[in-house]
Amino acid sequence: MSVPRPTRIADAAVAVIAERGLRGLTHRAVDEAAGLPVGSTSNLARTRSALLELALVRIAEVESAALVGDAPAVPAASVGDRRAARRMLVGVVADGLEHALTAGRALTVARIELALEAARRPELREVYDRLGAGFQQIAVQLLHACGSADPTADARRLVRWCEGVLFNATAGSGHAHPPGRAELAADAERYVAALLDD
Repeated sequence: MSVPRPTRIADAAVAVIAERGLRGLTHRAVDEAAGLPVGSTSNLARTRSALLELALVRIAEVESAALVGDAPAVPAASVGDRRAARRMLVGVVADGLEHALTAGRALTVARIELALEAARRPELREVYDRLGAGFQQIAVQLLHACGSADPTADARRLVRWCEGVLFNATAGSGHAHPPGRAELAADAERYVAALLDD
């Protein structure tokens, strides 16, 4: 099955950002990366702002597709259910971070670039925050299932920690030695325990 043209263009835009940074992102560069005729990207996203939004939305689509299947909303009930929910939360966090640092590293690099750009562009900030709220809601549901006394606040803390891990291991001082799955799981378990006051 062939990939729809808008998806090809969005994927190419993400790849260009990851490889060349935002300075290298042009409509023509995306056309070339997608293997499409000149003008194809301009027809879909006429302005630079529209192109940035297209890339950001695509990153969120790809990242959320991996998480949603692993993070069902589990109602908080008995202590046993909470322990199972906690194991699931630690697994979702560790798996998500590992993927973002390995197979999804280009998406992570592009997302960091776009996050910095969103700090300067209010219209992109609104899109970034709206898309980020979806990921935070997944964390709220899982932390509620774990018995968190304040799942919304704990979700904000957990998302901040995850973003710090990703930045450190991708662009920060830890880039030369990114953590593996076992280390990520152990760290996530410690952090979740701290959040839940265990």
